[in-house]
Amino acid sequence: MLDLNKIVQGKSLTETEEIVLNYMVSHMDTLLEKGVRQIAQENFTSPASIMRLTKKLGYSGFIDMYYQMLPMIHGKQKDTFPSDPTSIPNPLETLLSVNTLKDMDSFVKLLKSTKSKYIFIYATGFSGIIGEYIYKKLLVSGQKVIFATGTDSIAILESNIDSIGMFMTITKSGETKQVIEKMKYCKDKGIPIVTFTNELLNSAAQIADITLRVRDPEKLDDRNMSPNFFFAEILMLFEYLMRSYCEPL
Repeated sequence: MLDLNKIVQGKSLTETEEIVLNYMVSHMDTLLEKGVRQIAQENFTSPASIMRLTKKLGYSGFIDMYYQMLPMIHGKQKDTFPSDPTSIPNPLETLLSVNTLKDMDSFVKLLKSTKSKYIFIYATGFSGIIGEYIYKKLLVSGQKVIFATGTDSIAILESNIDSIGMFMTITKSGETKQVIEKMKYCKDKGIPIVTFTNELLNSAAQIADITLRVRDPEKLDDRNMSPNFFFAEILMLFEYLMRSYCEPL
């Protein structure tokens, strides 16, 4: 199910821009062939308006928008679940292909150095389920942890800010407003930020000091209605990192 809210979230598009965006999504296969001028002509607008739309959506230009939106629109076609379960790719190999050893090592080192202060975990919706698991796992591992969701007051973060040594979040889209606001707040306070998110460049990844990625074949499935290994693979990635964390220094 395509949910364009994940693309336009917080962008305040005009009615014309929404029409053009829907047109581009519907014609993704021929978008490069058509080019900016033809797209503008077929939507009774100007090439300059198309370029302004790409900038408003957060892309550097039309080509950048196309290549970043392509896997979002056609993810379902590329990542269809195989009928034979034995043919499913090794998820650990996939995780290691989208994360650098440097980022994973940096996370483990940060985790080990944050013993005297709290790790603040924030996640909403389905991500909150994963956040709660990570929270409990870190607690039994001897870490000091605070866990909050979208229903909790911002005061939990603000009143403990001087005791927080790391802010960690899980965000499927990387664009959730509540998450981004708290990341920016912690960034201003100089607190190291870790985010678990999808493999594409997004707002959360740009703000975070350490970005840990999981491929999400259903980026526009806002309600998480389609089968998707995204959240399961976050847990796998986290447990993989915890193995390094538990090894002797």
